[in-house]
Amino acid sequence: MRVRGMLFWGASALLVLPAAALTLVRLLGLDSAPAVRLVSFAPLALPSYAAALVLLAVALLRRPARGAGGGRLLVAATVAVLVGLGLHAWWLAPLVTGERPATEGRTWSVLTSNLLAGQGDGLTVLRTAVAEDVDVLVLQEVTLDALATLDRAGLAEAYPHRIGEAVPEGRTDGTMVLSRTPLGEPLRVATDMQSWAVDVADPDGGDPVRLLAVHPAAPTDVGAWRRDHAVVLAAARELDVDLVAGDLNATLDHAPVQALVDGGWRDATEEANGGWQPTWPSNGLFESLPLPPLVQIDHVLTGPGWVGTSSRPLRVEGTDHLALLVEVARAADDPPAP
Repeated sequence: MRVRGMLFWGASALLVLPAAALTLVRLLGLDSAPAVRLVSFAPLALPSYAAALVLLAVALLRRPARGAGGGRLLVAATVAVLVGLGLHAWWLAPLVTGERPATEGRTWSVLTSNLLAGQGDGLTVLRTAVAEDVDVLVLQEVTLDALATLDRAGLAEAYPHRIGEAVPEGRTDGTMVLSRTPLGEPLRVATDMQSWAVDVADPDGGDPVRLLAVHPAAPTDVGAWRRDHAVVLAAARELDVDLVAGDLNATLDHAPVQALVDGGWRDATEEANGGWQPTWPSNGLFESLPLPPLVQIDHVLTGPGWVGTSSRPLRVEGTDHLALLVEVARAADDPPAP
């Protein structure tokens, strides 16, 4: 094989083989630790397949008529790449092509942010929440020092109602909900790190919004990750929650989030046609290898009767997560006819 041909097939393999591995783990739903982690990166197969398709198409166009064997190999590789590209485009399409249901009443805004064991710049989160007129804050990895800093900056005045517990420095299990309107009696949900169910009062006198603020285990411990997600799903079903918000440590490609979707909860970013919005890692994690966010693990999901209307990630210095600001509204009882 000539050097140019070797370089071509080598470049094609570098593009296609990692993408094919992502396709297989996404299709097969394997629950081994490596597979669960790989699924997080499934959307990255799309640009790899697209680049490989361009490479193969150029090779097909430039190939002389002779050499039918090599031509058949090129065609077969092109078809395989097209199948992979089509699958990933199909999986990602709802993020940009969904039809928005009609809504009614006021819009609620929810801001969720993981503060990386208190190292994140909570003051940016607070200033953003006030400037954006956010109704509810869902914070993960809140430490006692971080909460004290926020309170000195006016958190208690801006968001006087709170549930959850801040934790000592170095711990990651502090989850809190902070609201402008009164909160009902909280119910602790039995994930390893704090998760809470609580009713948020509607300032207009409507039914309260039942919020499930969650922080299941990361898939570094896949057994704990599976157990926590089973707990979250059971709580969402039993309590008939309106919103699920927090660092889910899972993407829309993971089986536990798909189980929530199958149960009637929709990702607000998808409903708002917000596109792929990866939130991790943003900074503060791989200092020697700066990476852009690659994994969409922070979510707000809406239950039946609610619709996501907008979604955007926000940078917070010092933490490895982007915050996520989402607006939701009640679904209209009688949507207009098309």
